[in-house]
Amino acid sequence: MNGRTPGVHPSKMARVKPVPAANLIVQLQSETSERAGPQLDVPQNITPAQLEILLNGLLTQEDGDKLPYSFHIQDMPLLGELGAHLQAHKVSVETVVQVVFQPQAVFRVRPLTRCTASLPGHKEAVLCVAFSPCGRHLASGSGDTTMRLWDLGTNMPAHTCTAHRAWVLCVVWAPDSNLIASGDMNGLIWLWKPDSNDPVGCCKGHTKWITSIAWEPAHKALPSRRFVSGSKDASIRIWDANTRRCTLTMSSHSMAISCVRWGGEDLLYSASRDCVINVWHAQDGHLVRTLKGHGHWVNTLALSTEHALRSGAFDHHGNAPKAAKEAQQTALERWQEACRGQPERLASGSDDFTMYLWEASTSSKPLGRMTGHVQLINQVQFSPDGRWIATASFDKAVKLWDGVKGSFVGTLRCHVGPVYQLAWSSDSRLVVSASKDSTLKVWDAASRKLKEDLPGHADEVFCVDWSPTGGAAASGGKDCVLRLWKH
Repeated sequence: MNGRTPGVHPSKMARVKPVPAANLIVQLQSETSERAGPQLDVPQNITPAQLEILLNGLLTQEDGDKLPYSFHIQDMPLLGELGAHLQAHKVSVETVVQVVFQPQAVFRVRPLTRCTASLPGHKEAVLCVAFSPCGRHLASGSGDTTMRLWDLGTNMPAHTCTAHRAWVLCVVWAPDSNLIASGDMNGLIWLWKPDSNDPVGCCKGHTKWITSIAWEPAHKALPSRRFVSGSKDASIRIWDANTRRCTLTMSSHSMAISCVRWGGEDLLYSASRDCVINVWHAQDGHLVRTLKGHGHWVNTLALSTEHALRSGAFDHHGNAPKAAKEAQQTALERWQEACRGQPERLASGSDDFTMYLWEASTSSKPLGRMTGHVQLINQVQFSPDGRWIATASFDKAVKLWDGVKGSFVGTLRCHVGPVYQLAWSSDSRLVVSASKDSTLKVWDAASRKLKEDLPGHADEVFCVDWSPTGGAAASGGKDCVLRLWKH
């Protein structure tokens, strides 16, 4: 044999066309396994953009708009041609390929690329920073015992609130953006209006420092009136913002409270150094159930509907209906959309290097246990659409997990110091991390790659928040300077 194709003259070898690769049979289905149309016979070189066109045609949107979708195969995002993806991940093509589609936000947040303003004023480290739910105001708390409000139009200080006499450890906005609660190391909680440096009042009752505050969701009450606080004194208290009085006290935990959350199903969640998470009924304060599994302090909690609970009735432009009833109904619809007909999911992170995923409103058994970090977990954050979980750890890594199953997705490595905090963009495509190495880093959730490296701080970055409207992020740290980041 001379190596030539039998029956083909050498001069015609170059004109012989290769046999095209066989087509693939795929089934498009939602996260809840609902099929979108019949099985499809598609070429191997089909791309996500072409699949999106097919899917929009199958679903036939009522308003005629074409919605953006992402596609996953066995929990792995499809980023290129289908055939190459299946070969790279060793997925069998002898059976029907199940392609899971997920709707994405119609709007797109541009990645942070530069520091647009440095806001000096604090005399000690900035310990907490928070945008208002409407995205028009910014508040920060510091070790200099002040809480500051900033004018985002001029990038100048608006008000300096000086009622605290100890470090301000947490600053939390009410869902209607009309009140701010700030807690300090003396165990006091002060309430403020965003247009004044005079306090509305003080909530006294805790005997040790305040570790966490959460407001009642907008779809339960507007204007916002009640909030819950957790303290190192091991107690949880519900307050009436109008009277500044404690209406309920829960004290089942035996050690310091590290985090509290107020869920959309009228349940409260509290994490403690006693290694357990308690679920409480918000109306009468009775204990619903206790979640056990962690072997060390539970540091952080996150809800899958947290973004909808935080931003309430405001859309991605920061606009809301003027009537309270309409705003409350809008907030309810947003929360229901975030739940997608399922119970709220709760994620917890601990000093034991692990995370748990729970449906705490219905069961005390975890949906999954997430392992992979090799040092303690600082923060757990769901993406606004609830499909991803990002975790920050002392092991210098950010990890991504599936927000429904709790399965591991990928590790984001580039920091050279412990990662303290995370914040998601409102379209769930980007996540920013703040670290001891004095930098912030912006990551692309789909490709799991570094999008932007943001140096600028002169020392450790303790806190970061991304505006609900997506236009900017703010960070603060040991250098006592607040920095604003935009595209």
